[in-house]
Amino acid sequence: MTKILKIASTVLAITALTACGNDKTENTTANTEEKVVRIATESSFKPFSYLDNQGNLAGFEIDLANALCEEMKTKCEISSQDWDGLIPGLNADKFDAVMAGMSITEERLKVVDFSEPYFDNTLVLVGKKGDTSTIADIDGKAVATQQATVSADYLQKNHPKALIKVYDKQDNAYLDLTAGRVQFMLSDIVPISDWLTTEQGKDFEVKGEPIDIGDKVGIAVVKDSPFKAQFDAALASLKANGKYAQISDKYFGATK
Repeated sequence: MTKILKIASTVLAITALTACGNDKTENTTANTEEKVVRIATESSFKPFSYLDNQGNLAGFEIDLANALCEEMKTKCEISSQDWDGLIPGLNADKFDAVMAGMSITEERLKVVDFSEPYFDNTLVLVGKKGDTSTIADIDGKAVATQQATVSADYLQKNHPKALIKVYDKQDNAYLDLTAGRVQFMLSDIVPISDWLTTEQGKDFEVKGEPIDIGDKVGIAVVKDSPFKAQFDAALASLKANGKYAQISDKYFGATK
């Protein structure tokens, strides 16, 4: 009887050790799973973020986001969203960060945090070739811009007598400009300069000098998010090791 009890005790001990070993294996597997960072963009802002001919997200911000995630040893999960839904979606925890040519403004800083800037922006006015107008001549004239952008804010504050028409997407503003429904468009310099090289933009040109409003673009995250420090560190590393310059040169022809 005593021998049987000893055998049973030994079996129970082995079973307990085996169970502990399985738990440890499961925990190790869980701990080694790749972390994911959900990044939202807006895909009508070429060359920052756009859809290529196969319908895949492409552009400066897409390449930069993937490089940042690689530096942070995480996996990027990038999705395209409507511009107006970016900050609300961020604060509703639909994604962890926004990279969409978003300017760092005092108004936005009230509701989200931003990383260190990854791009310095200027504004330009575009109109038909041959028209000698500049930004000083737009009072009473129809000017297109994308809603909720620094371009829209600039027009409202500095040229309230212009007939300002705001659009949900940059592409829709281009359509009205080419159709003659507006005379001018104010936008960030890089995407509109890219558009001027297309068939649609061939009859248009920049009017006057670029407008420097001290605009800087950053990665938006929720208030007090640990992602801010992680993005800052990763961006600093990419600038130090030359990868940022490589990505910038690919899209802009010169480092920023």
